[in-house]
Amino acid sequence: MPMIYITRDGDVLDEICARHYGVAQAVAALPVVLEANRGLADVGAIFPAGVQIILPDTEATTNEGDFQLWE
Repeated sequence: MPMIYITRDGDVLDEICARHYGVAQAVAALPVVLEANRGLADVGAIFPAGVQIILPDTEATTNEGDFQLWE
């Protein structure tokens, strides 16, 4: 289920994605987040407080293919 994140002054999208999706999936999630938030790139690289960002579920964050190293 998608989540809505409301920015704090000084937030940047790559850090928001890393916190939400995990560092390993953040780069793959960026275009998905930008697609879900048309016009977000026009706000600028550093967000002011109060910008609502939809953080959709992505293929990169599914648990398929996860495995357990030890039992």
